[in-house]
Amino acid sequence: MSATDKTVAPEALISKFEITRLLRQDQNGRRIALLGSIDSQPGILIAERAAFATESVEVLKAFHAAITQVNNLGDNDIYRWYLASSSGSASGSESTGSPDLKLNLIWPCTEQHVKKYSDQILRMVTETPQIYRDHVRPYMSAKREEGRLNWVFNILEGRTEQEDVILRDSGHGPEDGFLMLPDLNWDRKTMGSLHLLALVQRRDIWSLRDLKKKHIPWLRYLRQRVLEGTVKMYPDLDADQLKLYVHYQPTYYHFHIHIVNVMLEAGATQATGKAFGLENIISQLETISGDEEASMADVSLSYFLGEASELWTNIYEPLKRGDKPN
Repeated sequence: MSATDKTVAPEALISKFEITRLLRQDQNGRRIALLGSIDSQPGILIAERAAFATESVEVLKAFHAAITQVNNLGDNDIYRWYLASSSGSASGSESTGSPDLKLNLIWPCTEQHVKKYSDQILRMVTETPQIYRDHVRPYMSAKREEGRLNWVFNILEGRTEQEDVILRDSGHGPEDGFLMLPDLNWDRKTMGSLHLLALVQRRDIWSLRDLKKKHIPWLRYLRQRVLEGTVKMYPDLDADQLKLYVHYQPTYYHFHIHIVNVMLEAGATQATGKAFGLENIISQLETISGDEEASMADVSLSYFLGEASELWTNIYEPLKRGDKPN
């Protein structure tokens, strides 16, 4: 059975998942990544306890009665996400409580997925303009050619997840456009842990390294429209309750912006050496010397990598030993 086989309900895949081993436990034990398989094809199941509902005393008393059904929130290419429950009602009847688990299923997964979600030692590295040009940029290009962005293009081209799109903005032309939708790690209801993604339509900006001084007006426009769109969709939030950042290194090489509630507990993905504030990026571009083509590729960036990352094993570890990168 292929990952795109629509004859099997997405919910059924969870029960078919056969666990091999634990890859990682993090966020104070609230999230675990499990390696396993479905029909002999490898997969990764990430289980995260959802935030407790606190709207009323009744809701608090009923949290233990979470529903037992697995509820598919959506799927795109090899990625699927769900809300579920870790326990059923005592009577065995269908529960009416809130789900207490957020599940992400990656199937079939690749060896790179396994490395990403495995527990590993982290290393801080400094990427100079020369290292970026000679080694990291070719690595990015190779990853894009492997088809790792199919799920992004599915969204941008209107094939999947269109019901989740919160805002689609065409800007002042094809290169200005973007759309915004919930991040797959958000339960889509708890405002304190709000997490959205803004995906740009243009494909010439792979990461923050491609941003140039000439992009400053576009980035300011993106920031304004993203903030306006978020508070319009979620009126309980104000613009100054939102944090906008960009990852480097990003998980995938298509420029996107993360929008989160500033109250969201800052885990590894928001840590220094991973998250770069959008406002700070704009400010850095404004102060970089040079003409409109001066870019973030012209500066050194420090960030952390896991020892299982190909960037570490193929580039930075050899450089540390004084060897030529693979």
